[in-house]
Amino acid sequence: MVKAIRVHELGGPEVLKWEDVEIGEPNEGEICVKNQAIGLNFIDVYFRKGVYEAATMPFTPGMEAVGVVTAVGPGITGRKVGDVVAYAGTPMGSYSEEQILPADKVVPVPPSIDPVVGASIMLKGMTAHFLVRRCFKVEPGHIVLVHAAAGGVGSLLCQWANALGATVIGTVSTNDKAAQAKEDGCHHVIINKEEDFVARVNEITSGNGVHVVYDSVGKDTFQGSLACLRGRGFMVSFGQSSGAPDPVPLSSLAAKSLFLTRPSLTQYTTTRDELLQAAGELFANVASAVLRVRVNHKYPLSQAAQAHADLETRKTSGAVVLIPDSIIGSTS
Repeated sequence: MVKAIRVHELGGPEVLKWEDVEIGEPNEGEICVKNQAIGLNFIDVYFRKGVYEAATMPFTPGMEAVGVVTAVGPGITGRKVGDVVAYAGTPMGSYSEEQILPADKVVPVPPSIDPVVGASIMLKGMTAHFLVRRCFKVEPGHIVLVHAAAGGVGSLLCQWANALGATVIGTVSTNDKAAQAKEDGCHHVIINKEEDFVARVNEITSGNGVHVVYDSVGKDTFQGSLACLRGRGFMVSFGQSSGAPDPVPLSSLAAKSLFLTRPSLTQYTTTRDELLQAAGELFANVASAVLRVRVNHKYPLSQAAQAHADLETRKTSGAVVLIPDSIIGSTS
């Protein structure tokens, strides 16, 4: 038996329960991983609330972790006990001291990457990768707008877009987050509570608009984001922390011939080669300091409910990582 967070009913952070679970042994094509660090992401909140539907009930949330291989199933090659590996996306279930994973879903973690950093950046970092490198390929001269610029993905988007030569505009909720966004490469920072971001973007771009908007906020920013785009601009809606956007008639995109996409990481890492390429480029950018990773908050895994509450009330910035209690106990 191992300890894990389980969800038996949908709701607030209080539905996250610390329980004993039986995970079994790895079958053919699977490995068992003892997690060292687990990334917390807003998608975990969506599943907990039922915005996204989990495949089973009860379920263990979590879609990102770094750990050590403790067992391998039959037929496994290229993975061995003692390997440090990471995964992001599916299968869900990383809020656990140990978990069974398909071997083809994990990637090797270079020695240069600390497990806590790896766990904080796998899902967010590979999301940032496909957003700026594949979904809309950011190039020198582009002007990009990033909402929630001080958040886990937003911080990485700003840094990566800046490194690619773009002019970066970021929106944040507080002065402290504005300072962080500037450190992360935002050329212009807009504090939503003090300014109308649409008017400010119009001013910054001399009325021309931006080439792309990366919007993880959803309902509160969606219509404004569309208004910020120039002709043939790209609206990339990849989250909905404020709720689902209202339906959009296709005709509303016609005036400026806008592109609208609602992408997900799984569709950009469907093959093993795509997964390894994304992770490799991500780790290389971290190792070379192109990307600065801020793990600003660590919580014991057993306190995942508090971590969720703090994330939802915007008390966190940068990355949030859960550390299995057994790991904390062995190092204290």
